[in-house]
Amino acid sequence: MIDKRVLGLAEAVAGIPDGATILCGGFGGAGLPEALCEAVVEQGARDLTVVANNAGTGRAGLAALLAAGRVKRIICSFPRSAGSVVFEELYAAGRIELELVPQGIISERMRCAAAGLGGFYSPVSVGTRLAEGKEHREIDGRDYVLEKPLKGDVALLSADRADRWGNLTYRKSARNFNPTMAMAASLSVVQVRHIVELGEIDPEMIITPGIFIDRVVQVAG
Repeated sequence: MIDKRVLGLAEAVAGIPDGATILCGGFGGAGLPEALCEAVVEQGARDLTVVANNAGTGRAGLAALLAAGRVKRIICSFPRSAGSVVFEELYAAGRIELELVPQGIISERMRCAAAGLGGFYSPVSVGTRLAEGKEHREIDGRDYVLEKPLKGDVALLSADRADRWGNLTYRKSARNFNPTMAMAASLSVVQVRHIVELGEIDPEMIITPGIFIDRVVQVAG
């Protein structure tokens, strides 16, 4: 019987190794796997690389993981946003590395990893520091740089509903990066507000099919 439900947060994040690359869902305040991020603090993995849209807000969730000193490098699009106090403190002290990637590029790099593609050529960073060290190519008279796939060892995700097979639905903008990250990681772990019986989710409403999900944990909120 396929059953991807786990009993609690500790089981959900068990086995995440030191040095892992973690894809962390969320956009602004929507679709953030805050409980899973804080569970990783308790789990103890260190020297992590985190891929996220921003660098955390306040001191909860992803910011708590940063504050615990578990993240050595972050790849994100908006490292400085309202409330990104922890990241700013760490960066100013030289205690965290930053790779700045435009939002569309970070999303497409993960999609390439999900699709098994070798990368894509983009004109976005041509002529800027973001293009340094990357392969350049002229196509039809325009310059492009090669952007390589961005794959995770683990994806930490947040959704609204799941069944025991791991099929997911999202609420409004909480959909954001979560579906792509689910497909771009070797291990995908999701916190959900509701776990429902098989058949309760209309197949036409499933955004992330359960084949891409490994562990499901219910978190009230």
